Amino acid sequence: MWENFKNGFIKENPVFGLYLGMCSSLAISTSINNAIGMGVCVTLVLIFSNLLVSAMRKITPNEIRIPVYIVIIATLVSVVEMFVHAFTPSLYESLGVFLGLVVVNCIILGRAEAFASKNSIIPSIIDGLGMGLGYTFALLLISGFREFVSTGYLTFVNPFDASQTIFKLGSEFFANLKIDLFSQSAGAFFVFAIFAAIFGILKTRGEKKGAK
Repeated sequence: MWENFKNGFIKENPVFGLYLGMCSSLAISTSINNAIGMGVCVTLVLIFSNLLVSAMRKITPNEIRIPVYIVIIATLVSVVEMFVHAFTPSLYESLGVFLGLVVVNCIILGRAEAFASKNSIIPSIIDGLGMGLGYTFALLLISGFREFVSTGYLTFVNPFDASQTIFKLGSEFFANLKIDLFSQSAGAFFVFAIFAAIFGILKTRGEKKGAK
């Protein structure tokens, strides 16, 4: 059970291992604020969609299971979106249309079909948590790298009060060395390629050790 939780970070990382959820991963990863916000939203939807799909797996007709999963996911995303809009308007504006597009995020539907529909509630919840944290971890790596290299700072603003900065790391020295490319789309693809290669190496080494 816990093996699935750990797999979400390296071996089956949604972004760097399975290459899922790429659209939002590259589009909103300009700051760690966006990464944490999107990561929390996706994790919550993953946990509760896995829970509901698992709970309903024995009464859901096989012929209509995918539409049922989509309705569950769309409902959860709508609830999360309303909460974000109500309590963290600055984050809502930053994530924009990509928050609503969580409905079609392949990670969520993929875990519902591949895992939650075949397993009991507790393992499904743990799987959703592991995949969600793995997705958040990947977003933080991409956005942290992009934000620091393109601005010289790492800044985290209170999502409930945009006027309050929780921390700001960096210096004017790094700001003078900033590379604007990494704040653009091309920079997102470049950073993704770097981390995907690193995760690929780690995954291969892990498989070789397991084979011995």
